Amino acid sequence: MSALEPRDVDADVVDAVAPPPAAVPSESAGGGSVLDRGHRALSIGIVSVVLLIAFEATAVGTAMPVAARELDGVPLYAFAFSAYFTTSLFGMVLSGQWSDRSGPLGPLTVGMSCFAAGLLLSGTAGAMWLFILGRAVQGLGGGLVIVALYVVISRAYEEHLRPAIMAAFAASWVVPSVVGPLASGTITEQLGWRWVFVGIPALVVFPLALALPAIRRTASGPADPEAPVMPWDRRRIRLAFAISLGAALLQYAGQELRWLSLLPAAAGVALLVPAVRGLLPRGTYRAARGLPSVVLLRGVAAGSFIAAESFVPLMLVTQRGLSPTLAGLSLAVGGLTWALGSWVQSQPRTEPYRERLVVLGMVLVALAVAAAPSVLIQGVPVWVVAVAWAFGCFGMGMVIASTSVLLLKLSAPEEAGANSAALQISDGLSNVLLLAAGGAAFAALGGGAVGHAVSEAGAAGAATGSHPAAFAAVFLPMAGVAALGGWVATRLRDRKAVAAESGPA
Repeated sequence: MSALEPRDVDADVVDAVAPPPAAVPSESAGGGSVLDRGHRALSIGIVSVVLLIAFEATAVGTAMPVAARELDGVPLYAFAFSAYFTTSLFGMVLSGQWSDRSGPLGPLTVGMSCFAAGLLLSGTAGAMWLFILGRAVQGLGGGLVIVALYVVISRAYEEHLRPAIMAAFAASWVVPSVVGPLASGTITEQLGWRWVFVGIPALVVFPLALALPAIRRTASGPADPEAPVMPWDRRRIRLAFAISLGAALLQYAGQELRWLSLLPAAAGVALLVPAVRGLLPRGTYRAARGLPSVVLLRGVAAGSFIAAESFVPLMLVTQRGLSPTLAGLSLAVGGLTWALGSWVQSQPRTEPYRERLVVLGMVLVALAVAAAPSVLIQGVPVWVVAVAWAFGCFGMGMVIASTSVLLLKLSAPEEAGANSAALQISDGLSNVLLLAAGGAAFAALGGGAVGHAVSEAGAAGAATGSHPAAFAAVFLPMAGVAALGGWVATRLRDRKAVAAESGPA
């Protein structure tokens, strides 16, 4: 599909195109809700899918250290995370093409099956390489699912209902973010880490049974049944392989603090640059108005926030002597404020001010990230981080949900899959790049290897030798990236919308 191949978006603005009548439930324009009779089963089903993914994401991380130790795979610990990410990038591109060709039903079904199979493979692994392989299969499934869900939303929900379903997605992360680590820790201690992995696949049955019939009824098949089926774009598949391999090489280079690591880093960059240029909308790197800026903002927001958040617990443990549990709980309220921010953007009265809300959200993110390292000063109470992060998560709730809504608004039905893949690639790839940059800065200024620092902190629960400047070198640049996102957020309206607001010359 050609939606993400190079084109001049500034000159040829993508108009918002309504889904075809066959894909829209028969509600009157502007009426209905995500829980009315026409949408209820689908809404509950796909939100349950997101809830399951959220629980897995928050629970598995707690069991991972125990699994790596029992499998004698601590040196390969980081690859259990990177394997998931690199295959998910390929899954996103594949899902975008698959969904645009024949609808989201196929990639969603296969994706959930891969997700469950990967969990079972990891949970029954007798060696670390099998465990990592399971994580790779799981990542492929996760990439297929997340893009397919966006296509479902673009086809099965009217435009005025999309902010509400995006808010429901955000809300579905609240309970797992609080309960997931605690439940996983209890299961790991009482039953063993394997049950955290093998127990989740059984939960896949309910959301699939509820959602698939509704998806088949409202969103299956190509967007235009009368149009000829598009062939697979082999060039884009090759680019997907390149972006996955390039990301894997960069992650490997970031974990090996040696001069020789420059070789895989250079190879990763050589693969990533042309792949990114071919898979993202033309003009993304220069924040062209409209769709390119929406895709760019998603990466800027997610990457800067997640890269900073990854170092918050480590900073509280090593610099202020908090236990790992208390350090993690300092961020727990963020799940609630994230959902609140997503709810705010979903309200009809805020729709005319969506772009302003996004700018405000990025300002809050930048201020939160900049305020977090203030606890490096011993006189500053540690609760400052919790308060700052609550405001930052509120901003992220508005930004992330709004970029999803705007992407679907600017995408024709037959382009929803490819454009959704671009949004997710921007999100995931920026996480890797900014985490790698933050980790390198942290290590260069006396933080040591991040994995080593984390293991020391978890074992001792007290301060280690990490220098405070190492943390500042992570947070302050990420605050600058988030501030840059505030400028990108002023370019979300395409030229036609800006011209219409300006009126005749």
